[in-house]
Amino acid sequence: MTWTKKLKIPVALDQQTVRTCLQTWLLPKRIQGQLRQGRRIWVNNLPASVATIVHTGDQLTLQFVPADFRTATSNYLADATQPIEILYQTSDLLVVNKPAGMKAHPNQPGETGSLLNALAAQLAPTEQAPYMVHRLDQMTSGAMLVALNPIVVPILDRLISSKTIHRTYFAWVRGYFETPTGQFDAPIGHHPTDKRKRWVNTADAQTALTDYQVMQTTTHQSLVKLDLHTGRTHQLRVHLAASGHPIIGDPLYDEQFETSPRLLLHAWQLLLQLPFSDQLATVQAPLPDSFKMTDKIDNY
Repeated sequence: MTWTKKLKIPVALDQQTVRTCLQTWLLPKRIQGQLRQGRRIWVNNLPASVATIVHTGDQLTLQFVPADFRTATSNYLADATQPIEILYQTSDLLVVNKPAGMKAHPNQPGETGSLLNALAAQLAPTEQAPYMVHRLDQMTSGAMLVALNPIVVPILDRLISSKTIHRTYFAWVRGYFETPTGQFDAPIGHHPTDKRKRWVNTADAQTALTDYQVMQTTTHQSLVKLDLHTGRTHQLRVHLAASGHPIIGDPLYDEQFETSPRLLLHAWQLLLQLPFSDQLATVQAPLPDSFKMTDKIDNY
């Protein structure tokens, strides 16, 4: 099995070396080295090296083999039980609308029922397969990014870790805020007594930053828009709970969670930097009905 990537050199990379192009596109050095050693680089269909100068409009061809990647194949069992809504698609990636209650990926060999199992079935007729990039908690709904080949997985990982790919959430939380906008900056680490949980200002806490903006209020609840600047486990859930505003329906951090049908946290928007491109794409997952019915929210 091999993967071939044909790339047209943009104006911004005119008269640059192939090496500079690969670095600009965030291809890991290890993979760059393997392409060079395997002589799997061509410019305008002629063998080339990483030192070759390219010009606007040239075609750069890269051929990848399984040994280039830590996870070369996608082996999720196909499960066509529940179709998944695709919000955005290119040859390299998908953004899908994950349903609340569905796992992002299987945890055990042979397990089915997850989002990636469903996508494996959905993509099979196209001879494509899903690759894990990031996950949403099982009870969280909304926009989730999935790779369609192993080439872009490390690139997307780098774009996420650098916050070039930016995620925005909506959540209904308990109580209301004294100020309509603000930032939570308490560091987050493991909870001292509960292995399932995280908490603020613990012994192993790491920097965590979350911006919030109040969008709507009812008698006892608030709808907030949340922007992550870091990616700690349970970051949104912990920051809101620690501030006295747990997300409604959170089984770990909301003491009244049994009164809600689900965790009211939704990944609303992804701002994407597309791999091998300078193009940006903004993809939104529409708010579920459970986020819009304020008369019912007030009863949770």
